[in-house]
Amino acid sequence: MMKLYNIDGCGYCAMVREVLTNLQIDYEKIDVPWPHHLRKEVHEVSGQTTVPVLVDGDVVLDDEYDIIDYLKKTYSIHS
Repeated sequence: MMKLYNIDGCGYCAMVREVLTNLQIDYEKIDVPWPHHLRKEVHEVSGQTTVPVLVDGDVVLDDEYDIIDYLKKTYSIHS
């Protein structure tokens, strides 16, 4: 299942969650701590500590616009 590393107060994360919802994609939301130094799992997956980070199989994306573009190109029924 697709994973989204997320902080609920993050506007960029909210943009990605909205696209996931609009495309009706099931995903696991993994909430990470606010302090960057506590985001060990995010760093292990993506090599950095910022969110959002999307993991879809072998695909790992760490920029909200890249994530949204990927989701629309890969999962949109209109593409």
